[in-house]
Amino acid sequence: MRDTARKVEEKYFSNLATHVEFLPVEWRSKLTLDGDTVDSITPDKVRGLRDMLNSSAMDIMYYTSPLYRDELVKGLQQELNRLYSLFCSRNPEFEEKGGKVSIVSHSLGCVITYDIMTGWNPVRLYEQLLQKEEEELEERWMSYEEQRLLEELYITKQRLREIEERLHELKASTISKPPVLKFKVENFFCMGSPLAVFLALRGIRPGTSGSQDHILPRTICNRLLNIFHPTDPVAYRLEPLILKHYSNISPVQIHWYNTANPLPYEHMKPSFLNPSKEQPTSAPESESASAAPSPTTSPVMVRRHYGESITNIGKASILGAASIGKGLGGMLFSRFGRSSATPQTMETGKDGPEGDEKKATTVGTPPLPHSSSGFLEPTVELEHRIDFELREGLVESRYWSAVTSHTAYWSSLDIALFLLTFMYKQDQEETDKSNLDTL
Repeated sequence: MRDTARKVEEKYFSNLATHVEFLPVEWRSKLTLDGDTVDSITPDKVRGLRDMLNSSAMDIMYYTSPLYRDELVKGLQQELNRLYSLFCSRNPEFEEKGGKVSIVSHSLGCVITYDIMTGWNPVRLYEQLLQKEEEELEERWMSYEEQRLLEELYITKQRLREIEERLHELKASTISKPPVLKFKVENFFCMGSPLAVFLALRGIRPGTSGSQDHILPRTICNRLLNIFHPTDPVAYRLEPLILKHYSNISPVQIHWYNTANPLPYEHMKPSFLNPSKEQPTSAPESESASAAPSPTTSPVMVRRHYGESITNIGKASILGAASIGKGLGGMLFSRFGRSSATPQTMETGKDGPEGDEKKATTVGTPPLPHSSSGFLEPTVELEHRIDFELREGLVESRYWSAVTSHTAYWSSLDIALFLLTFMYKQDQEETDKSNLDTL
């Protein structure tokens, strides 16, 4: 990523006074976890594939284990703070001149980083569940004895809560608790992230406002950006967790790095995922080439809907993902299970009054209300877009890319340009403004 960013930086951002430095956060190898127990119980056949699954899916199992979760969180948190302190000691002018810090996370790293920033803890979820059970108990008919015991329990818990609060206030007055991270996060880039699944399983449901605060407060992180490859089986969308109807709106297409005069991301309008003519199941693999865009085409692309069936993509495309799916309760690969009876190709609707007036539908869900202009009624939009999708290559095989796409983010020139575009956003705007003033 550092190498690709340098190439892009020299080509597009060499006129700016500031500079982006990438610091790798290697925290995993320092953890002891179970030692070599999992390695010792792993069979030798197809060892390469098993090692790949152990290094990715196994970490998710570790993270959902109460035995190892804290070790993973503390390991990453300490390494983030250590690197920041070291960088500031070597660059004392960084904080003085208002230097900004962005985090680029991959896969499970996105979930751990999110939990560090927000302070989320499974204990809090457990307390919420207990409170819900108490409310349900109060609603049903109870005998006098049950009611008396419940009242005693309520008074005892109330007393315990008061003692805990007093103890917490006493500690806070003597020791000032340091912040979890020593820096404010400007941009949080998630790549190939299962974060949306974790949030959904924690009870997060879509709201009515288009604010990022619904899942990540702006006071903690200024901008959240979710980057994914369309065939990455571990990646999920975040926007539908904020506003439900965004499940039927296409993610923003990431520009190819060699695109001439690309449209700025903030000017790209939301477009619908509309069904078009039916595609036979036996469509050749090369069909993706005909539908694939060129760098000079419009940002709104012809693309497939997320509900396409596993038979349409090809069962071989995830090479054993089903076996992991069983181990994780189908959590990571559930998106491939939402199949339709007839495979369809979805294409985007046009913006504006002359746009396509056909109803946009998602597989297995009722049609969303549309106006003649092609926008949803009532129109509720996100404050800013969060989901950004890489374009599929001209000769890209979906069967193979489903395996390789999850680790291909680091060396992508398209992603390097995307990251730098948002990191340099303020500097670029100031430079453009000064150039206009000079003219």
